[in-house]
Amino acid sequence: MTDLTRLTIAEARTRLAAKDITAVELTEAYIGAIEAANGALNAYVTVTPDKAREMARASDARIAAGNAGALEGIPLGIKDLFGTEGIHTQACSHILDGFKPRYESTVTQNLWNDGAVMLGKLNMDEFAMGSSNESSYYGPVINPWRATGSNLDLVPGGSSGGSAAAVAAFLCAGATATDTGGSIRQPAAFTGTVGIKPTYGRCSRWGIVAFASSLDQAGPIARDVRDAAILLKSMASVDAKDTTSVDLPVPDYEASLGQSLKGMKIGIPKEYRVDGMPEEIETLWQQGIAWLKDAGAEIVDISLPHTKYALPAYYIVAPAEASSNLARYDGVRYGLRVDGKDIADMYEKTRAAGFGQEVKRRIMIGTYVLSAGYYDAYYLRAQKVRTLIKRDFELAFHAGVDAILTPATPSSAFGIADEDLASDPVKMYLNDIFTVTVNMAGLPGIAVPAGLDHKGLPLGLQLIGKPFEEETLFKTAHVIEQAAGKFSPAKWW
Repeated sequence: MTDLTRLTIAEARTRLAAKDITAVELTEAYIGAIEAANGALNAYVTVTPDKAREMARASDARIAAGNAGALEGIPLGIKDLFGTEGIHTQACSHILDGFKPRYESTVTQNLWNDGAVMLGKLNMDEFAMGSSNESSYYGPVINPWRATGSNLDLVPGGSSGGSAAAVAAFLCAGATATDTGGSIRQPAAFTGTVGIKPTYGRCSRWGIVAFASSLDQAGPIARDVRDAAILLKSMASVDAKDTTSVDLPVPDYEASLGQSLKGMKIGIPKEYRVDGMPEEIETLWQQGIAWLKDAGAEIVDISLPHTKYALPAYYIVAPAEASSNLARYDGVRYGLRVDGKDIADMYEKTRAAGFGQEVKRRIMIGTYVLSAGYYDAYYLRAQKVRTLIKRDFELAFHAGVDAILTPATPSSAFGIADEDLASDPVKMYLNDIFTVTVNMAGLPGIAVPAGLDHKGLPLGLQLIGKPFEEETLFKTAHVIEQAAGKFSPAKWW
């Protein structure tokens, strides 16, 4: 019998419907894989085998009765940012110790309504703040990929590092993730998986721990473009509990795969050629351009002139919103509490002990830029820059561009505890250079594996689309995937 964990969601769906396999068998295969591998990879912070088996049995009953949902019996991993009723939800932070919500996030509820099975909660950067999954209270996630001939542990990217690593290492069929400045697309690129950040408002944010409310968006990480399309169809919905969610019909994204690119215009922004970018990234980009041209698309050079201001503006807006959102963690109602001589002392001690270094850094930056005398100079100006970034994209789309092709990351995965990056947070922030513009403008973006570098590590390309035109991204990414092929890490764990 083939290894059931190697089946894509689409393949598993077919096998389950044909009753070749049962949801319980599929779930047991993943539970076994997690037990064998999680000690080495640290992708899961909580595994829920009993819950998974119970959900799988219910799925088998529905399949037998002819009532199968769109994801019936498909085992998924859930990023620790999503509220899951009665189950560990801590945003991988010490300050939320022991927190188990009495509610279910809208996105996960949508998945369970469609028959998906929960395997557990996935590791991530604390409060989704990071590009390497090293800021988690539960320790770093290890990328299942290694450079050829090397035993060096690499980061899986962040903040959705656990989601990306678990999908790449076959520890779940797919995973939920979130993206505030690249936290779906960058880890997907580092692990040879597919990750899509949908348009802001496509998925409800209700029940997801907030980082920066005007930037956060949920999306899937999957093994291929088809699986990502299947997952997003189930995750997306309007929600009365989230007024930023948009009341638009959710298309059948899977139906767009295989459609022709003839007549499409793909924009190539000159501003994404940054100083010091490895030659391999440029070569990969040119390869992507050639594949899309071969598929019938017209390639046009475009300019997004305000791109160079995106990273500094993002690192004002995101920490400002984080400083506001994280003010609620005070040790009074839930999570960690460190007693003090009075309530102010208790707040200070709890927050000092509860938040990690990166979260503290961003709260401090955010509090500073929102403070009297600096608000206009920093926060207000960053918001104006954000409007200009959005306008750059609007002008490109107005000129007839259907999608934009860029690199996903400036390099392949780097080593854990990289001294150069650890000593300079700004260098770490530069990992988001190709991704933050998409969040600032609220647009959809997808990362798709496109090749391997000279070390044998995966590299990804990014496609950016018009608002709520995720179908165009899936269709175009599918062409790149067909040309590039799929990539899996050699098993060492």
